[in-house]
Amino acid sequence: MTDSSPERVEAESARLLQELGLTEYEAYTFVCLHRLGSGTAKDVAEMNHVPRTRVYDAVDTLHEAGLVDIQYSSPRKFTPVSRETAIRKLELERENVIEELSETLAQLDPVENPSEEFAVWTVSGHETVASRVLEFFEDADEEIVYTTVDDLLTEAHLDRLAAAAERGVDIYLGGISEDVHERIQERVPEAEIFETLWEWSEEGAGSLLVTDRRTALISVLGDDASPGDPDETAVWGTGRRNSLVVVLRTVFTWQIQRYDDESE
Repeated sequence: MTDSSPERVEAESARLLQELGLTEYEAYTFVCLHRLGSGTAKDVAEMNHVPRTRVYDAVDTLHEAGLVDIQYSSPRKFTPVSRETAIRKLELERENVIEELSETLAQLDPVENPSEEFAVWTVSGHETVASRVLEFFEDADEEIVYTTVDDLLTEAHLDRLAAAAERGVDIYLGGISEDVHERIQERVPEAEIFETLWEWSEEGAGSLLVTDRRTALISVLGDDASPGDPDETAVWGTGRRNSLVVVLRTVFTWQIQRYDDESE
């Protein structure tokens, strides 16, 4: 924030409070009371942000939220709680809302949409692709088959794979160099490592993933990709009849079966 004038600070504070769920009048009333220390509706209105008639409604809401104390004198006087108390209450309120949202979303039954099973989606950017891969790891219940290059196999990936193994998910990893085999065996000893038919790191490919034989993802690295800042794009689909899932599931099944036959 380069402009630290009182007006600019008030406006920015009010904006952030609105992002946390307060209305414009509630946000500015709270900010004005912090500037004043304490004050009446007239004092707040004179700061030219909130009409006097709207101050009372705003204060009542702020009082119910535990952000403002009311002195029932004539005229009524309002005092905001301390900055630390306000932040703690707003943070708790946000956590409660997120928890309630999580519970309500969990109760929603998915709407059956047959066309979704045949769709293929695109995601761009390494962080976005990595986030989707981690999400698929976390949602897996039965099996994860994952082929990738060393640079894309992060500690976060290993953490999610280890958690999946603890849930009893079967894990198959391919395309990994000998240099990281020991690292994988240490973190995810349950994982089976299979050999692919090509030098994965030399093909410009990123990752191949199939989870529970119904979700698939394939990513490629851009020409400007580097170990520290990979440029990555992926396509993914879900559903046992999804074309991407069918193709990758077939390839992986054949490769794993071939590896098992050679290992016997």
